[in-house]
Amino acid sequence: MTTTRLTRYDRAMLRLMNDRRGQAWHATAARRRLAVALHITLTVALGGLMTHLFLAESEPLWTIPVMAVLLLPWMVATGVINGATRGLLELRAHVLDERQSAERSHVLARAHRVTTLLLLAAAAALLITGGLAGDAPKAYAAPLLIAVLVVHWVMPLWVAGLRAQDEPAEDDVLEAAALGR
Repeated sequence: MTTTRLTRYDRAMLRLMNDRRGQAWHATAARRRLAVALHITLTVALGGLMTHLFLAESEPLWTIPVMAVLLLPWMVATGVINGATRGLLELRAHVLDERQSAERSHVLARAHRVTTLLLLAAAAALLITGGLAGDAPKAYAAPLLIAVLVVHWVMPLWVAGLRAQDEPAEDDVLEAAALGR
């Protein structure tokens, strides 16, 4: 952390992101991968339901309560990933130490590269589909671009969740201290 004075908000977020009560949810790499997979699945489901809501020709109002129900586990999965990364993407930059700041930069760079490839794939899909059909698929352009925007928004969270490391066990910390590391 820098010498910048922490605000009440910074201290509250730091406490929240380092709260150990939810550690069991993300204690192992398998659980973190499961949380990221669940988050991706719920994001795709919510996006699909939203697309159906706007493109369906009938009155698909049933999608609204289903999306509301899916939003709760989506938020829980977001919290689990944020807890696993100890708030890497949620804390302000001046609250992070040097290691966390470097990790945040690495995560954002990797997420940017993946999102760039996704944007290229989306543009290619629209161009190819438009070329084969003889006309640009206008009905699908907006939902596809919105989907890519959502993925752009959450990709850093997914990358950070997949890159998060296990916390050292207390025995490991004690051994390292005894060996003078």
